[in-house]
Amino acid sequence: MNTHQGSALLAVWLGAAVMQPAFAEDISSFAFVQPDGSLQVAGDVVHLYGIYIPPTEQTCYSFIRPMPCGTRASLALEFQISGDFVHCTKKFANPDGSITASCRANGQDLSEWMLQKGWAIALPDAPFQYAALEKIARAKGIGVWGIPVDAIGR
Repeated sequence: MNTHQGSALLAVWLGAAVMQPAFAEDISSFAFVQPDGSLQVAGDVVHLYGIYIPPTEQTCYSFIRPMPCGTRASLALEFQISGDFVHCTKKFANPDGSITASCRANGQDLSEWMLQKGWAIALPDAPFQYAALEKIARAKGIGVWGIPVDAIGR
């Protein structure tokens, strides 16, 4: 390989490296769970990829101070994150300025965790395993598929 070919190859390699947004699409920070189950991460509103979090009744956990209140799904997500850094990989931007991302905390994919616990529904374009996790939670009768906690003791 002559010097000219080597320079051309280097220019192509550098151009490809510059075009790939390796770290620009990743967000890592503490997360604040919103009542709708979205996350506030490093100033961005992040919706978890591949799932829909249906609204559930508001509840408060009085055994914790300050007392957190929110939907049961958002409180469950908050406890799963429990002060850990959340690492998100952007999938796409939404028209409202929020992003949809695949996020992890405590070594767990948060979309998968929400589906396993029955707090989310797999979207039609989600990976196959998401639909399987939703069906298992539904069969177990947990989360939104279970007996409403608010109805117990009435």
